[in-house]
Amino acid sequence: MAALFVSDLHLQEDMPRTMQAFFTFLQEQAPCAAQLYLLGDIFEAWVGDDDMNDPCHRRMADAIRHLGEQGTEVFWMAGNRDFLVGEHFAQAAGMTLLADPFVTTIAGHSLVLTHGDAWCTDDTAYMEFRAQVRQPEWQKNFLALPLEQRKKIAEDLRAGSREAQKGKSYAITDVNEQAITDLFDRTAATVMIHGHTHRPAMHRHLIRETTHLRYVLSDWDLDHGTPRGDWLSIDHNGTIHRHDLHGDDIEN
Repeated sequence: MAALFVSDLHLQEDMPRTMQAFFTFLQEQAPCAAQLYLLGDIFEAWVGDDDMNDPCHRRMADAIRHLGEQGTEVFWMAGNRDFLVGEHFAQAAGMTLLADPFVTTIAGHSLVLTHGDAWCTDDTAYMEFRAQVRQPEWQKNFLALPLEQRKKIAEDLRAGSREAQKGKSYAITDVNEQAITDLFDRTAATVMIHGHTHRPAMHRHLIRETTHLRYVLSDWDLDHGTPRGDWLSIDHNGTIHRHDLHGDDIEN
């Protein structure tokens, strides 16, 4: 495989089956690819690189580094849950941090990769919050707080987010069509891959008589209800596949 793409694992200590499934993926599927792209919200929360003593975080860094040592390049893009992942963790994991959006060419495809939250522009409350927490000054002040205080703030923010989502319509929490069109135009890409919305699908966008493909990744959850999770691959011939947690192809 030329590349694999995964998003929205939301790894945390109280989801051990999900965590183990991802480590199995890193051991069994990922070494077959030249590149692995982790497109945000890999962790449920990340409050700073000084939290590397957490066993989950250390195990993740070690597993990614081992994958890189086997020859698979690993790239990490910030999500709305783990945007504070920084160079210290990246160096420990031997991976490369990417800007959002990121444009690249893989197996003949002009791709734009993004977490996805930046294009949910109809959710004005979230967009205001996103703009605030992505400010360097806000991040500097937050990271200066004691680690345990940061963890408490992050938990309160997650609880508030879950409550806020209950009152929002399906359309508001999805990406905005015009924002997607503008992103395709700005990047000149013909294929987009993103997560965030937890609504796996393949969408066709006809822009100036050219079909553009947008692939949306699922979140992963093997600990609550019906197991779910997927990833995309691009083979060296340029064919894009969607796989389930067993590695089987899913029709797009």
